[in-house]
Amino acid sequence: MEDQSTVGAAGVPAVGLGTMGLDGDAGARSVTDAIEMGYRHVDTAQIYENESVVGRGIAAADVPREELFVATKVWADNLAYDDVLESTAESMAKLGVEYLDLLYVHRPIDTYDPETTLAAFDHLREEGQIRHVGVSNFEADELDTARAHLDAPIAAHQMEYHPLFTRPELLADARDHDYAPVAYSPLAGGLVTEVDDVVAVAERHDATPQAVSLAWLRAKGCAVIPKASSAKHLRSNFEAARTLELDADDVARIDGIERERELFPE
Repeated sequence: MEDQSTVGAAGVPAVGLGTMGLDGDAGARSVTDAIEMGYRHVDTAQIYENESVVGRGIAAADVPREELFVATKVWADNLAYDDVLESTAESMAKLGVEYLDLLYVHRPIDTYDPETTLAAFDHLREEGQIRHVGVSNFEADELDTARAHLDAPIAAHQMEYHPLFTRPELLADARDHDYAPVAYSPLAGGLVTEVDDVVAVAERHDATPQAVSLAWLRAKGCAVIPKASSAKHLRSNFEAARTLELDADDVARIDGIERERELFPE
């Protein structure tokens, strides 16, 4: 059964498939399997160099395009105005789609300029090539600057978020402005299996640490985009993020973890 829950005013599907590292026929098959078991949110990026693989997976799935929420990200060296337009057209061609549901600024670095970069994103939205504008790896002040330059609302902010790395001030900004916080690396690259507090909550619920991490993020209002390749892990991630519910004590226990570990610093 497909997931019906969404986050934020733009209705970003709460459970998505992260695709970084998926490649070749096996990667395309993982995308197809995920969609056919119910995933409707598929996330990739230019820098992953696998948009064509993801596109093949989308095309092979027996699900209408209009039921999918397809997102990609413009890398830092393509953020000049004309480069945004050209690289986005290339991304859509690789993905085999006529429009993108969500297009992100991947990082506000290198060729990023709020005035010109975001003008290009607004143009794409006005032309119907993208439905929503997103940002990724922004700080609070950079979010304020982006809002000042965009005509479109920010629909999503994708950020690293997991039990070993938290940014509560960014979750607060998402709540205040009604957009979706999208947590990437929600399983901390597998490290959640080594965190005592996460393991203890998992044992209490007869669940896995991975399931608990996803449920904790959902309890905090995040959309999640875990990556998986096997059908078993795709299904377990999907079901955990949709069905496992933690109580306030569980959430507080994980909130109280002091160890911080950012996997993808700038």
